[in-house]
Amino acid sequence: MSSPAPKSLILNLMRAAEGRPVTAADAVTSAALFGIRENSVRVTLVRLAAAGLIESAGRGTYKLGPQAADLAHDLSGWRHSEERVIDWSGAWIMVSTGALGRSDRVALRRRDRALALLGFKALDSGLYVRPDNLKGRSAGARERLHRLGLESTAPVFTATDLDAELDAKARGLWQGEALTQGYLHTRQKLQNWLSRWQDLELEVAARECYLLGNEAIRQLIFDPLLPDPLVDRQVRREFTQSVLTFDQTGHEIWRKLLPSMSL
Repeated sequence: MSSPAPKSLILNLMRAAEGRPVTAADAVTSAALFGIRENSVRVTLVRLAAAGLIESAGRGTYKLGPQAADLAHDLSGWRHSEERVIDWSGAWIMVSTGALGRSDRVALRRRDRALALLGFKALDSGLYVRPDNLKGRSAGARERLHRLGLESTAPVFTATDLDAELDAKARGLWQGEALTQGYLHTRQKLQNWLSRWQDLELEVAARECYLLGNEAIRQLIFDPLLPDPLVDRQVRREFTQSVLTFDQTGHEIWRKLLPSMSL
C-alpha cells in the first residue's frame, strides 16, 4: 500500500470529521505520519479551498465545501449498503449514454464516476447495465446517478426481456467469484491487523489502520452490490461487518492521536 497523496488524506480527514472543523495543525500532524511535509499540506489546503472542495471554518480551520460535502454524504452510505439490497427478479437497469458528448472531460469524469459508484458496467457501446436489485429500482438509480454527475438527459430504464445470449453476457460482466474472493481476502487482512494492533505504537497503528481501512472502505464504496447468485451475499455481509468494526477501531485510534478532532 502506497502513502496517500496530500489531497486524498486531507479530504478523507475532513470526511471522517463529519462536519466538524479540522485544523491545519491536525492536517499537518496526520500528514507527517506518511512522510508528507508541512509545506505540501499547506499548499494543498490553499488549492483545495481555491477549487471549492474545502472552505474556511474560522482561523486556521477548514471543513468540506458544498460540492465535496454532498459527495462525502453519498459515499458515507457504504455503512448501510446492504440495507439497500433487495431480491432480484432477473431484470436489469440500463443507462444509455450514446447521445451524450465526450469532449467535456470534466463531465465525462463525473459520468464515469457516477456509473462506477452504482456498479454499472458497459454491456455495449454507450449502454450500461446493472441488476435491478436495489431499493428504489430504476427511479432511485436515476436520481442518484444524476446527483452524482450523470447528465439529466441520459435515459435510465428497466429491461426485463433480454435474450439468453445478452442476459448471459450481462451476468458475466462483474466476475462475481473474484468479488467474493476479494471480500474474503480483505476481511482476513483486517482481522489479522485487529488481533495485533494494540502491540503497535500509536503513530504506527494510526498509519497502518488508515491505509488498510481506506482500502477496505473504497472496496465497499465501489462494490456493485450484486445479488445472489452473481456473488455470495453472505460473504459480503460478513465483510461489511468486519469493515464496520475496523472503522470503529480506527476512529478510536485517531481520536487518541488527534484529540481535538473527536472523530
